[in-house]
Formats: sequence, C-alpha cells, structure tokens
Amino acid sequence: MIEVQNITKSYGPVQAVREVSFSVGKEQVLGFLGPNGAGKTTIMKILTGYHYPSSGRVMVDGFSVEEDPVEVKGRTGYLPESAPLYGDMTVEEYLSFAAAARLVPPEKQKAALEKSLADCGLKAVRFRLVETLSKGYKQRVGLAQAIIHDPPILILDEPTSGLDPNQIIEIRSLIKELGKSKTVILSTHILQEVEAVCSRVLILHEGRIAAQGTAEEIAATLKGGDTWDLTLKGEGVREKCPRLTPGLVPEIREEGGLYRVSFFLPSGPAGQAPDAVIPGGDDMGERIFDWAVAEGLKILGMNRRKLSLEDIFVKLTSDDAGGGEAAA
Repeated sequence: MIEVQNITKSYGPVQAVREVSFSVGKEQVLGFLGPNGAGKTTIMKILTGYHYPSSGRVMVDGFSVEEDPVEVKGRTGYLPESAPLYGDMTVEEYLSFAAAARLVPPEKQKAALEKSLADCGLKAVRFRLVETLSKGYKQRVGLAQAIIHDPPILILDEPTSGLDPNQIIEIRSLIKELGKSKTVILSTHILQEVEAVCSRVLILHEGRIAAQGTAEEIAATLKGGDTWDLTLKGEGVREKCPRLTPGLVPEIREEGGLYRVSFFLPSGPAGQAPDAVIPGGDDMGERIFDWAVAEGLKILGMNRRKLSLEDIFVKLTSDDAGGGEAAA
C-alpha cells in the first residue's frame, strides 16, 4: 500500500528527514516513535502530499505523491496533530462539508456522516458548534473527517492527544478495528499506545530510521535479554550465586536476613556465558528453581523483567545511543 524509497526532506540547510525507506502493507498498523524533531510529522505530510520530498520516491496505493497528488489525497485520510476545524459550524455541518470536499457522492453523504458520527462517538454533540467542544471532542471530530470518505489508508498524527482515559481506550479500539481493513500509520509519544495498537514499529532519531519491525524483532537486534530479580533465604548466598551464572556478576543485597539478587541474562546463544547453569530460553525460571533446590536455598520471590519498548526507545534515541544504524 505504501512504499517509501530513500526520501530526504530539507528546509534550507536543515535536513528534517534523511534517506528514509520503509513499506507498509494492507491491513497493517505502523507506529511512528521518536523524540520531538525526529521527522515524524514531516514524513506524514509527505505521505499525504502536503509536502514533497527533496529527493526519493513515495508511492501510495500505486500512485506517486508528486505525480498524482490528487489521487493520493483521495486514498488517504489525514488527521494532523492540530486538526483544522471550523469553529462556527456545528459538528454535523462540518462533517457534511468534509464529505462534500472529499467528493463523497451526494446520495452516500448521509450514510457516511452517520457512520463517522457513530464510530467516533459524536452523535450526542452533532448539533453543537465545534468551538464549544472540549479538546477531546474536537480530536474526535478531526478523526471523523479523516474517515468520512472511507479511505484505504489513514495517517494519524497523535490521534489520542487531549483525550481522557476512557476516550483513549475507545479511540484505540477504533484504530485497531480500522486496521483490520485499512492501512494505518500513527505517530504517538505514548509507548503503551504503540504496544496496544500497532503491529509494527518504526523508531526515528534525528531524521533517520533507528530501527523498524516488531518490538520483539528490535529487541533481538539490540541483543537484549531478561533481568531476573530473586529474593533468597539460606546460608552462603554470596558464595553460591556466582555458580548460577558463571561469567555474569549478580548484584546481591542483604536485607533483614534475606538476600535480594539481580542479574541480567543476555538472550540468544551469542550473549551467554559458556558455563552458565541457565542456557537461556523460556524455561529459565524452572532452571533457577532447580539450582536453588540443589544449593539448599529457598526462593521467596522471583521476577523476570524483559526488555520493554520503553527500554528500546531510550537505547535508540538517547544522545549517546550507538548502533541505531545497525538496528535499522
């Protein structure tokens, strides 16, 4: 549905986007992540034909954004970060105007209006002036205008901005449902939103792609692993723990006769200590239990912490991040 090939966008001497390439298939939800100024909004404007790339090529549903901008706009629904609404119109008047502007056939405009009002939870405010709505409801109106012409592709810039928790859940559910029949690209600063909605992630940093794929694929590329936190009771914990993971030094703290033990175990054969009792895999917890029994120790607590999307984001977008190009 979308093919982006080596696009660069410059504003004078400033390169906002640098040689970015990716593709998005039908019925996929792709999440853009990145700090402010990473190039997310610029790429979205290029995809919707509002900006042209300085170099590179973008194809949307088989049409070039530079050669066929009208065709591209007809196949995309766009919700900017600040939705451009007309405050002196009622919600119904504005959406009717949006349907006509999107060339929805007159005989289908009423049905399109009713569907967008229902999908975005706007029926209760359909006759209110847009300027009297809360920020959350204005965001819903912006989303409604993006879907009113039933486009195959949706580009959503911060779609849940300003919504309360209940509204966020509703909009996330709507986006997931839309993703079953449409291609959706959304940008957000909410990592939980990406985990809840997106099938793939694209992380941008300083105008370049730092990584793309599923969270699990990116974590594997970063040579991630699991952190294990144990609460142990018994004699000789400090002497016995090094035998659990030879070559990997655990952190051990004594608190009131109990021992808090933490260690990081890299995932994959390349990151493991050659003589480790625990060779990795999903059965590590069972192996830790067997080790404790063999050593005469009692496990009072055990917690496994995987590399989270937040950890990945920080690793790839911090000022001293390295290896982003390799991850991409």
